[in-house]
Order: sequence, then structure tokens, then C-alpha cells
Amino acid sequence: MKTYSTKLLTFCIVTIALAASTQADLNLPDVSQAAAVKQQIGLTNVTINYHRPLVNGRKIWGALVPYGQVWRAGANENTTIEFSDPVTVEGQALPKGIYGLHMIPTPDSWTVIFSKISTAWGSYSYKQDEDALRVTVKPHALCDVEEALEYEFEDLKPESAAVTLKWEKLAVPFKIAIKDSEQTLQNVRNQLRGRGQFEWQSLDEGAQFCLTRKINLDEALRWSEASIQIEERFDNLSTKADILKVLNRPDDAKAAWNRALEIATAVQLYSYGRRLQGEKQGAEAMDIFQAVAKRFPQTVYGHLAQARIKSAAGDFAGAAAEATQAQNAAPTDAQKQSIKALIDRLQAKQDINK
Repeated sequence: MKTYSTKLLTFCIVTIALAASTQADLNLPDVSQAAAVKQQIGLTNVTINYHRPLVNGRKIWGALVPYGQVWRAGANENTTIEFSDPVTVEGQALPKGIYGLHMIPTPDSWTVIFSKISTAWGSYSYKQDEDALRVTVKPHALCDVEEALEYEFEDLKPESAAVTLKWEKLAVPFKIAIKDSEQTLQNVRNQLRGRGQFEWQSLDEGAQFCLTRKINLDEALRWSEASIQIEERFDNLSTKADILKVLNRPDDAKAAWNRALEIATAVQLYSYGRRLQGEKQGAEAMDIFQAVAKRFPQTVYGHLAQARIKSAAGDFAGAAAEATQAQNAAPTDAQKQSIKALIDRLQAKQDINK
């Protein structure tokens, strides 16, 4: 009897195992194909994973996707959206994390839902008490039919972007924003506690970040001084001088700037002048070009500096002559071509500083 029971148990186990192996799902293409889209806003990554159903001749809104009911905002399992840092959605705070993305459509407005549960299948098990956030947005019509549902990042700005669901002839956008300066500053601090604290470039970049945004200038000054301690360069000395100027310490700023001038090369000084022009500090840029022309008169950059000074004064012929001398002294064909573009503008009586 014992032998019979043992054989029967063995038979049952083998039978179950065979049945399980024959019932395994095949890996076949989904009708609604999987997709992912990712966008970086500042240093914050936003990633959407979803499936793309097709219109396929069907009536979508108010039919396949009913009005007033929670919808999975895609097909198959949860559409998910992930934020690597805290964000705001339509002005409301949302912590970093992965969320199940659901929506409730109506003809005039949509509710966009960020659920704490991101592993469900569709919206069948959705529960409102698991919401992390709900926002209300306005849909708008599309000119062309979007056969396959898609998500796009639009209206990109340094601190925000619009995530837009598009399907059939309808678009549903919602705005994501970050606190760029605050979040990036914390990221910079973390980096400068690691390997970056031993590299002059990293410390100078951190100081420049704060200087550009006029934030945490005392901390920026410490980073600048640490950069100079590692390796004294025109780059970090000029950064220090600029920070001291903003901190209203003119004597210290002048001392740092004079030292920067002592060790500056022609290309460094000229590039600094061009950077000032990019920052709309035209008068300060002309002072730099004057210094380049005085210290490095017979170099490519000395002639280019003179060309910019004369162009600003309306002496286009004199500026073109200086630019031609710069072109003749240029060591590479690429540089000669770049200067030729300036000469062409000057011959057309165009100010090359604008």
C-alpha cells in the first residue's frame, strides 16, 4: 500500500510539472506595442513607460475610452511615470518615485492621477485612496490624427516641460516643473564631496554655477579659493574676481583680477571678453578686448580684439583690415574660415559684436 501511494504521488507530481510546462505563455508581440520616453529637466530624469494602442477605425473618446471613468492612459499593464527628484505637476508637489499613471476623461477637462501603485494591470484594481496626486487639465484638439497613442515632452524650458498624451485627434498636456537652482546646487554639493573636491575644474564649475544664478555666493567663493589652491589659473581667478565684485568687495576683486591678468593667455582673455558679450556686458567686454590688444598686439587674438573694438566704433574698414591680419596669422584652416565669416560681415558694414 505504501509503495502504491508513493508511486501515485510521484505520478501526480510529474503530471503537474508537465501540465505547467505545456501551459507556459509564448513570448509574442503585443498588439499595443510597448514604448518608453525619457526627458531630463535640469538634472531630473522623467521616464514614461506605456503601451501604444491604435485607433484602428474605432471611436475612441466617449466610447472605447468612456467619459467619467478611470482609464489606464495606455494599454495593457500600468502606464508608469518616474521622477528621479521631487517635482511639481501643475504647481502641486509630488515626491520622487514611480507612479501608476491614470486619467479620467470628460469632454471639457481631464483628471490626471498619479497612483502610488505602479505594478497593477490597467486600472482594474485602481483605488482612489492610493492616489499620490490628482490634477485637472484641459485637453485640446490636434490637427492631424495620431493613429498610435503616444507621450511627448513639449514646451521644453530649463525648469519645466509639458508631458502631452496624444491619441486620435486629442492632446492632453500636463506641466512638470523642478526647482532647478535648489536641486542642482544640492547635486553640486554632493559631487564636490567626492572626487570633484580634488579637481580645480569641478570646484570652478560649482562656483560659476552659483555666480551665474547669484546664489550661495559665500559658498561659491570657498569653492573658487579651493580651486585656486589646487591649480592657479586664469579661469578660477577670474571667477573669484567676479564673485568678489558681486559681494561688493571691490579691492579684493581687483587684486584677484590683476593676478588673473598676469597669467592669462591671449585666447583666455579674448574668450573671456566674448563670454561677457554673451552675457550682455558689452562695455566690460570692450575693456577686455583693449587689454588683449595691448598685451598681445601681433597675435591672432590681438588683431581680432582690435577688429571688435573698431567695429563697435563704426570703423568697418579698419576692423576688416585687422580681421584680415588675424586671418593671415591663424594657424588652422578652420580658424581662417571662421575669421573669413567676420570679414564678410565687416565688408557688409555689419557690427560683428551683435
